[in-house]
Amino acid sequence: MNNREQWGSRIGFILAASGSAVGLGNIWKYPHMAGENGGAAFTVIYLICILIVGLPIVIAEFVIGRKTQLSPVGAFKALAPNTNWKFVGVLGVCAAFVILSFYGVVGGWTLRYTMLSLFGGFVKFSGNPELAGGQFKSFISNPINPVFWQIIFMTLTTMVIVKGVKGGIEKWAKIMMPAILVILGVLMFRGLTLPNGTKALEFLFLPKFEDLTASSIVLALGHAFFTLSLGMGTMITYGSYLSRDQNLLTSALWVILLDTVIAIMAGVAIFATVFALGANPDSGPGLIFVALPTIFPQIAGGTLWGALFFFLLFMAALTSAISILEVITAYFIDEKDWSREKATVTFGSFVTIVGIFCSMSMGGFNDFNTIFNISFFDFLDYLSSKYMLPIGGMLTALFILMKWGVDDFIRELVTGMENKNIDPFVVKVLFIISALVVGFIISNEIIAIITGNPIVG
Repeated sequence: MNNREQWGSRIGFILAASGSAVGLGNIWKYPHMAGENGGAAFTVIYLICILIVGLPIVIAEFVIGRKTQLSPVGAFKALAPNTNWKFVGVLGVCAAFVILSFYGVVGGWTLRYTMLSLFGGFVKFSGNPELAGGQFKSFISNPINPVFWQIIFMTLTTMVIVKGVKGGIEKWAKIMMPAILVILGVLMFRGLTLPNGTKALEFLFLPKFEDLTASSIVLALGHAFFTLSLGMGTMITYGSYLSRDQNLLTSALWVILLDTVIAIMAGVAIFATVFALGANPDSGPGLIFVALPTIFPQIAGGTLWGALFFFLLFMAALTSAISILEVITAYFIDEKDWSREKATVTFGSFVTIVGIFCSMSMGGFNDFNTIFNISFFDFLDYLSSKYMLPIGGMLTALFILMKWGVDDFIRELVTGMENKNIDPFVVKVLFIISALVVGFIISNEIIAIITGNPIVG
């Protein structure tokens, strides 16, 4: 424990944790979810959910990690020895493995589309969504091409993790996170200076609550939870590399602020471009890989803007993938006494192999689709986002309420804080709300499967 790696600086930790939270969920999912669910009204509900549901669990994971200086499985074993609570940590490590298997595939897509734009590949898509859609479908269903880009993406992820916490994760977070903010700022400014680009501000920031449905609110709840990388032990793992003088409350607030600002900046950049060219803001998940490649060629310097955007998407995917692989690596270092190199290369390779099956399930190798009526890729996405992550987050909140205790939790939380006046009642209420909200999301999904009709949605 005394030899455990530590973050080199507070800003390094905040940027790395923010990089974990900032991923495809912010730049891919949030804009199209807002586009389909009333824009600003969805954004308001999303922000409320981030603070009420997300913040307590982010802080909880940081506290558990720093207290134990261990990865998720070891952390729960240390705080609740000889109990079954260790399986909350096991669930987190399993969720990390499942998520990275398909996340690496999408990371490869972002790298491929960066190169496609850079070399003028979007020009032929100008104003032609059918052609762009056909090209995207042809690419992801190819058994070889997307696998090639996935392997490159996973190799880069593994190379960063092998270098360790300070020399790998923190070093690259300090480069990539500022780069993400700068590129997003440039893209946002460019979009807003286009004709009708400022309509994006009205769309994202002028609430029309009549556009909200009950289903939209459930979506906002779910996305607020998933975008912060909660429930898979990432923040526990990153928290375990912290020194005792870190203010966990302000660090968590910074992580949430950066995560949310980047999601909103991405929304502005994307919708400003969409409105300027008269495209449809509720294009759904196809907004990024189908709609935008048809829009960029219609803008002056579109090759550059398109390449910048997809490079941004690639970096956001990479910062998240790094944190996910670190969860798996840290488990084998802590619990099995493996070297960092052995753990990273072994499981980086293993995840990549499972990811190849995910990629191939989008095309010709569709036995899984035939049996389960869903691709292997979509199955892993559904399993992790709908069940593994929310269950992990809910159990973390219940662990503090029922096992570790709010008083012991607060005692660790206030270490490193100047103002140590935290009301246990407020903490208890926030964790109860988090557990109930996430429990409702899970119940809604299960009832929808059993009956065909969710409670809400």
